[in-house]
Amino acid sequence: MDKEQEFIMKPKVDYCFKELMQEACVRNGFISALLALRPEEIQKTELMPTHLRQMYGEDKLGILDVRVLMSDGTQLDIEIQVAPFLAWPERSLFYLSKIFSGQLKVGEPYEGMKKCIHVGILDFELFGEDEEFYSRFHLWEDSRNRLYTDKFEIHILELPKLRKHDYPESDLLYWAKFFNAERKEEFEAMSEKNEMIDKAFEKLLNMSADDLKKQEYEERQKAIRDHEYLMRYNRREGISEGETRKLISQIHKKIKRGKPKELIAEELEEELKTILPIYELLSRYPEETDEEIYQRLNRQGNH
Repeated sequence: MDKEQEFIMKPKVDYCFKELMQEACVRNGFISALLALRPEEIQKTELMPTHLRQMYGEDKLGILDVRVLMSDGTQLDIEIQVAPFLAWPERSLFYLSKIFSGQLKVGEPYEGMKKCIHVGILDFELFGEDEEFYSRFHLWEDSRNRLYTDKFEIHILELPKLRKHDYPESDLLYWAKFFNAERKEEFEAMSEKNEMIDKAFEKLLNMSADDLKKQEYEERQKAIRDHEYLMRYNRREGISEGETRKLISQIHKKIKRGKPKELIAEELEEELKTILPIYELLSRYPEETDEEIYQRLNRQGNH
């Protein structure tokens, strides 16, 4: 394998992260570090569908990055988030609650419900006042520190803190630094620390040398950049959620009339780069409703 290749994908881009987690040895290595288990203690993990069940038609659609089932029935939702997300605590609770409640079928007892863990790997600081890069939360009684249940856990890794502080050596720190790495030397340094990270690095190099995967990765990066531009534009111009939905509807109607994107931008008196993220989604998914396109637009930068 040619390790001198210049292009290496960044694991904190969700496309790359999801591909890495397809490998059992990679996800088992990370999960063992996260849960402070020896790798051999994790007998088996399997990937589960990432689309969460909607109980009612009006329920918000839930789509996870990586959903893992462990041999003891524990489920993990592992999310990687590049763009700052102010409502991250609420979002993590939303997904965790859907996974937990989704275990229960009609007529089944509550006692059979297994532990569910939400893992947020964030490329922004959620707890800027704290130095620690890793946080682990449970449900506790306020005054007596009594654990209410161990079936809800939330783990947070804040990647930007890694470049600001020194932390005690640990396998979890090595994984966090691997996810945060951008240069070949950084990846190599972490691969020498941990056998499973070395396997992840090998997988990363193979993916980066694959022309098709490289194209898919770059398309995902473009989608994230387009989404971030549209969100910044909307904030700057004071465009509301309702106005965004209206813009989707307007563009949709004009596409159905066969109008090119340049003419649509002119008629709507918008910059081409403003309508482009919506135009491309509508062109790619012509059978979807305006609401489905709106949800896709929101998800582009939030996974």
